[in-house]
Amino acid sequence: MIPIVKTNLPDKKILMPELEKILYSGYVAQGQQVEDFERAFEKFIGSGYSLSLNSGTAALHIALILAGVKAKDEVISTALTAEPTNVAIKMLGAKIRYADIDYETGNILPDSIEENINKKTRAIMVVDYAGIPVNVPAIKKISAKYNLPVIQDSSHALGSKFNGIKTGSHFPYTVFSFQAIKQLTTIDGGMLQIQSKDEYEKAKLIRWFGIDKSKTRLENNIQFQGYKYHMNNVNATIGLIQMDGINSILNSHIENGKYFDNHLKNAKNIELIKYYQGSEPAYWLYTLKVENREGFIRKMAEIDVMASELHRRNDWHSFLNDYNQTLPNLDKFYSRMVHIPCGSWLKPDDRELIIETINKGW
Repeated sequence: MIPIVKTNLPDKKILMPELEKILYSGYVAQGQQVEDFERAFEKFIGSGYSLSLNSGTAALHIALILAGVKAKDEVISTALTAEPTNVAIKMLGAKIRYADIDYETGNILPDSIEENINKKTRAIMVVDYAGIPVNVPAIKKISAKYNLPVIQDSSHALGSKFNGIKTGSHFPYTVFSFQAIKQLTTIDGGMLQIQSKDEYEKAKLIRWFGIDKSKTRLENNIQFQGYKYHMNNVNATIGLIQMDGINSILNSHIENGKYFDNHLKNAKNIELIKYYQGSEPAYWLYTLKVENREGFIRKMAEIDVMASELHRRNDWHSFLNDYNQTLPNLDKFYSRMVHIPCGSWLKPDDRELIIETINKGW
């Protein structure tokens, strides 16, 4: 069956010799390969400072700390995301207040963000769901108006752009995931893109127990809580090799996504996702809104193509539902939402079969 998501690793003839060098070098912890990977990623994004970590969740946690979120604060977020987005908020003892989504895009609705701001609000968490950029200008305007930092969870959106500028450059903190099934994988890992040099330096301390690795252990004086969140040379080596071919991987997702956009726009019983003007999605997933979702999923299974909602809306988890809010746009969107494959493993014949099957109905 053609999967919605799939691990994509470099050719073993390229990957394995480099991994062997690191594995038997005598040093596999955080070292030069980590540094090289971070600098290569900075160059790819084009702004800010890249902090590699052992997971996207660690990146979210550090971003929230830098944003000043503490216990009993509130963070405005979206319920349409993978669970780590909101679990990270709870790690700080803060509460989640959900904004509704934009029914047209599936992303957080700026008007609803503003409606939910109160005296306890400390930060805004936004998610580029399925690789579709959020409404950057509107969210920036709210951030400036209320002096609230924005954390952009772009775990799905590596390579996406808004007004020609790559995601990772728009807000103070942007999180990327390199978990097994992402466009760029380090098997597990993440990156926090930070715009402030001072905050980047602080984040490096948070990443490693509060210890400054430029000094000896005897010279150090830990002054605040830190964690064991660093990336190691083995994971970084995989990331570095993937960086060499990352544009090819990203472009294959984008090409397939645009192909579906063009060839499904007149299909019956579906609605395509709309994108904000100036938005260039990464198409990590291809999202449709369909009538009779269960029938659609069964029809796709008949041609060995996986289709699924993939993520459980987060407000259905009791631990992540602090206020039992009414989210009418999300209710409507989630009842019809389904993802189909659009990754680099999807061949031209696969695309045609999917389109033909959809046009026949279910």
